[in-house]
Amino acid sequence: MTQLDGIVKPKTKRSKRFLQSREPKLVENIKNAMLIKGGNTSQVVTQALKDIHSLKKPNAVLYKKKNITRPFEDQTSLEFFSKKSDCSLFVFGSHNKKRPNNLVFGRMFDFHVLDMFELGIENYLSLEDFKNAKFPEGTKPMLIFAGDLFDTDNEHRRLKSLLVDFFRGPTVPCVRLSGLEHVLHFTALDGKIFLRSYRVLLKKSGCRTPRIELEEIGPSFDFSLRRVHLASDDLYKKAHKQPKQLKPKKKKNISHDAFGTKYGRLHMQKQDLSKLQTRKMKGLRKRRGEVTEEEHGSPKKAKSD
Repeated sequence: MTQLDGIVKPKTKRSKRFLQSREPKLVENIKNAMLIKGGNTSQVVTQALKDIHSLKKPNAVLYKKKNITRPFEDQTSLEFFSKKSDCSLFVFGSHNKKRPNNLVFGRMFDFHVLDMFELGIENYLSLEDFKNAKFPEGTKPMLIFAGDLFDTDNEHRRLKSLLVDFFRGPTVPCVRLSGLEHVLHFTALDGKIFLRSYRVLLKKSGCRTPRIELEEIGPSFDFSLRRVHLASDDLYKKAHKQPKQLKPKKKKNISHDAFGTKYGRLHMQKQDLSKLQTRKMKGLRKRRGEVTEEEHGSPKKAKSD
């Protein structure tokens, strides 16, 4: 590939297909995540990155080599890896005396850092600590968020949006009942974020609808929210901008109420009510031999010979 005036021109068909796969699309690909180890990590951080990689498979890349970088001070390394691996989500793990067992969750926009949240691991149980059966790889999880902070606090709202982006999986038109096997539960309470993972068990209930039970399968995290880096409102609005082709077309004179009932407004020309054809009722017709009140009161005319 050659580069001229900032424009990369492919020389071969293979490089052309590669560049076309990186171009913006109306319907974007599934968001991939990269998991990176810092210059100094602990056993807890290393195992936590492996477990998060297992939850995100197959849309995740796990870097095994250490990378000396500080995301909150310099993001150039993360942006380079993001462009190289075509990943818009990342998790950076590190460990030091000031911030032990540290994970940084973040996302990119146009290969530049958009949001970052630094979470400290306080209590942790890995997938290996739970000896029960696990869900198949690539299972789309159901996400549950509990806690008023996810709705009232701005930082927690953005964290919720990031976690949804990270764990939501592919967009599918429909899901069968037996495919709902995995639940990720997030709870925000007293400045902590609790992450629990469950497997859905469908039990016999004696009727058509099965009885649901949840079995914890790990991993289990207790996070403390440390540092936060949020994008500006203008950049955040730009990242959420939709192309015109995907925006729903507005239909004139159609509205919906709070309950989803659809209302339509019709515009008609002015009608002349004097020429309006009305329905003639049988009950108002005069029968044969029947005398009306007007005829009953008037004198009968004599028949002429």
